[in-house]
Amino acid sequence: MRVPARLAAFVLLIGASLAPGLLDAATPPASARAPAPLAAHRALYQLTFESARGGRQVVAAQGTMGYEVADVCDGWATRQRLRMTLTTAEGQDTEMDSDYATWEAKDGLNFRFHMVQKTDSAITSQTDGGARLSRMGGPGEARYRVPREEKKDLPSGTLFPMMHTIAIINAAREGKKFLGLPLFDGTDENGVEDSSIAILDWKPPVETKHPLLSPLPNTRVRLAFFDRSKGEITPSYEVAMRYWENGVADNMSMDFGDFVMRARLTELTPLPRRC
Repeated sequence: MRVPARLAAFVLLIGASLAPGLLDAATPPASARAPAPLAAHRALYQLTFESARGGRQVVAAQGTMGYEVADVCDGWATRQRLRMTLTTAEGQDTEMDSDYATWEAKDGLNFRFHMVQKTDSAITSQTDGGARLSRMGGPGEARYRVPREEKKDLPSGTLFPMMHTIAIINAAREGKKFLGLPLFDGTDENGVEDSSIAILDWKPPVETKHPLLSPLPNTRVRLAFFDRSKGEITPSYEVAMRYWENGVADNMSMDFGDFVMRARLTELTPLPRRC
């Protein structure tokens, strides 16, 4: 789960310990074997303002995020909708809206994406297209239709979002502490990003109000994303969260650079398989 799709022009991260120079794109990703069946589900998160950096314009924010994963037999169809209201020091409110939908083959080789972001109902960013890999661990290419017809090469080791989630969970189960993985999710017109993941633990099941999660072990992780096309050493986005073994995420802290939002899982509904 990528949380969230890049939202407008904010610069984003939460201190993962690997710099992009330590990422090895030629290193095969962690096993793509699913540690437990990934859960088809619908989740709703309540977003609350956590903190702001001194001198910045945003002083308050609130919103919601909906995330849905559907098992469509040969692939996973996902949709993520994020809405936030930002308040500046002058008391001005700005409405931010991100709508992101994907389809990813279960073998991890093919991917389609569509993303629209708006500020006060005006479209500020949009991407649409598809991507494929030659083989797992191999190179590939992405083809954009929006914002322009364009092809981007994907380096060896690139993962799409669902396989990226599986790789993180597998690594946590195996006791690994750090991962560096190229990720392509279609949220940026510049192509693949480098992701740096710090894995903090692997914990036994704990009781929650969500029956889908209570029987499962979980891990706390911190993810940082870097713009590979520009060779950035400063992350473009960061998120800290808890992953459950079935791929559901909760307890998220999303750092947008100017401010940090907390995402609390309020509703979780399993979905039937759709063939």
